[in-house]
Amino acid sequence: MDLLALADFTLVARHGGFGRAARAADRPKATLSRRVAELEESLNLRLFERGARALALTEEGRALYERAGALLTELDETAAAIAAGGRRARGRLRISAPLLFAQTAMGKVAASFALAHPDIRLAVTTEDRAVDMIEEGYDLVIRVDPAPDERLVGRSFLRDRIVVVASPELARPDGGAPVPAVIRGAGGPDETWTDGTWILAGGARLAVAPVLALSSLAMVRDAVRAGIGVARLPVSLAAHDLAAGRLVLWGDVAGSDIALWALYPSRRLLNARVSAFLDHLKRTFPTGAPEELAAYMAG
Repeated sequence: MDLLALADFTLVARHGGFGRAARAADRPKATLSRRVAELEESLNLRLFERGARALALTEEGRALYERAGALLTELDETAAAIAAGGRRARGRLRISAPLLFAQTAMGKVAASFALAHPDIRLAVTTEDRAVDMIEEGYDLVIRVDPAPDERLVGRSFLRDRIVVVASPELARPDGGAPVPAVIRGAGGPDETWTDGTWILAGGARLAVAPVLALSSLAMVRDAVRAGIGVARLPVSLAAHDLAAGRLVLWGDVAGSDIALWALYPSRRLLNARVSAFLDHLKRTFPTGAPEELAAYMAG
């Protein structure tokens, strides 16, 4: 395959048209059009749908663009590293992290990484939704128990579990009466406020009556410390308050083990910046235990 033609194809795909690509690269539009046509002919595939006013990738073109763009970037980085006399990580690294991890630990993680790798421009955004890494331009995402995705690979770097906690002033009811509870949620759906039962480790049951719904686990923790009700929280978030006596443990939630994963696009050559960040996570959390994260957050 002609790598120059492949590079021209990704240039056109990235800019959404031959004219815009030609202006951005200061290249003749006719040359770009000819090279893309030659690539299509060599592959016996149509990579673009050419309309009178618009240019759109075909399904095959999009698949090629997603893979070729990453590979060409790796080739450029490898050539630059060789020219510089080593594989020093440099350039932009864009990461998406979940809200709780971002609020409690990501600032320190990002700062220590930036100090260790001054040639990397790290940008972190916070969101709990499942972002599309390729479409939205992320190099790595951190997620809690992510659903399988054949386009992504990754590794678990932290473990946690969920516990039921309350203020020491809140009495545990006798006879199975429901206890007021703080839940995580927006409070919109009616079912959010429905009384329910939490199953604890060992099979014990705790009847709960939600009285407050909050969208952040950090807010849930603060509300529980104020004594309004019980809540389910990660050990890492509750450990400091449990040790200080501001919260008491009512039990572990059954089957509540969770894990934080660092995910990145599946590719043969791992981006040097992503590799550096993965190594940094491993050095920061060598055991990956909940208590390790709790100590890091409190430090």
